[in-house]
Amino acid sequence: MLQLVAALFATAGTAVAQDPVEQPATPSEKSATSSAARFLGGGLVGLVAHESGHLLFDAVFDANPGIKKVSFHGVPFFAITHDSGLSPRKEFVIDSAGFWVQEATNEIILTKRPNLRRESAPFTKGIVAFNVLTSAAYAGAAFARTGPAERDTRGMADAIGWKEPYVGLLILAPAILDTVRYFHPDARWAVWGSRASKAFSVVLVFK
Repeated sequence: MLQLVAALFATAGTAVAQDPVEQPATPSEKSATSSAARFLGGGLVGLVAHESGHLLFDAVFDANPGIKKVSFHGVPFFAITHDSGLSPRKEFVIDSAGFWVQEATNEIILTKRPNLRRESAPFTKGIVAFNVLTSAAYAGAAFARTGPAERDTRGMADAIGWKEPYVGLLILAPAILDTVRYFHPDARWAVWGSRASKAFSVVLVFK
């Protein structure tokens, strides 16, 4: 388990390392267009990090990952798939890995840079925004039990024998608490609540 956690934090650290700490910039130093581009770039890195989490554990478990075209109410996109027939524990780890990368990345960023909101760091803010919004979107799909059969929350729920809306709560809680931390860095209850909820999702591996 320690090797899995180390691999997870290595993936998250790669995303965080993309943006050095910046000093507040004046409007003349950076245009709004440049800031928007960097913000979107951060979101793209967040997406790559999320999918890399799945691929990492696909490789660890020799699960033969692949890409499948799927759709969400007519909107086409893709899903990373893997072999069926894995043990529930391995299935849970693979399906959870993207969220774990998001949560670990936010934890590293918000711990090292608690006043991120006041910094001129659009790239890093883009990563945090992607992580929070993606968890919220997945949680919404889990509550409604809608979307492609390959969705992560469905796989997680099946693996541990939960109803899918409970998995939605599992991934939504740290996203909400990290949002509170972003806007109110002195809220210690949010800091420790966020960390506890993230740890709980990993402990479920032993369920």
